[in-house]
Amino acid sequence: PWVSPYGYNEQDLDNTFAGPTLAHPLGTDRLGRDMLSRVIWASQTTVIISAAAIFTGGLVLGVGLGLLAGYVGGWLDNFIMRVADAFFALPDILLLLLITATVRPRVEGLFDKFESWPVAGGLVEAGAPDYFLVFGALALFGWVGIARLIRSQVLSLRESDYVLAARASGVSVGRILARHLLPNVSNIIIVSITFSLGAMAGMEIMLSWLGIGITYPHPSFGAMIAAGSDLSSLRAHPHLLLVPATVVALLLFAFNLLGDALND
Repeated sequence: PWVSPYGYNEQDLDNTFAGPTLAHPLGTDRLGRDMLSRVIWASQTTVIISAAAIFTGGLVLGVGLGLLAGYVGGWLDNFIMRVADAFFALPDILLLLLITATVRPRVEGLFDKFESWPVAGGLVEAGAPDYFLVFGALALFGWVGIARLIRSQVLSLRESDYVLAARASGVSVGRILARHLLPNVSNIIIVSITFSLGAMAGMEIMLSWLGIGITYPHPSFGAMIAAGSDLSSLRAHPHLLLVPATVVALLLFAFNLLGDALND
């Protein structure tokens, strides 16, 4: 809100489908809304949802379960890995579609119950139900890859001398995981998380493009691309597609560059 020159839903019906001008550097859409403002707000949406999904699914679930599976082993390792195999084998796109389509009414109903509260009412207006639904669905599938990666590293680290010495000294499992194993896999975690950001962003954009992610009037790249991708819009107003598609490409490229830089 401090960066965008206009509100994301601020309309000027006398200035629809305008090309680039000083007032609207990237033009306007079919309702006269400033395209620059909408891509700024859509970028915020994508970054927030991707970061939240990575934090909950990747860091909390993925790292935690990977550490436990690799160090404890036994039945716990088998259980976690079989669940991971099941998630990995299922078509995540179809399951994301199913989850977001079926759970959305319940999530919206839950937020509607608290809409009378001042804080909750503001959250509903800001699109919190959509944010919660999309990042929750993405986090549900975002832990599998990093959990497998962390587990494979911990399987070799748990036989290290310093881990064996800590175990012989009676150090608790939680302390060994937090003080001895986690710091030694931190570099892998950072690189894996940054590379996963691009994948999460792409999934969020895809869900919105299909119409079951972030919904109107809140801006999202998927909805903007869908609105500008029909044949008539491409012929008459190509900027409706080119603007969000270009920003998406730059955003995903930036995520990949960040991952490469941290990997080096």
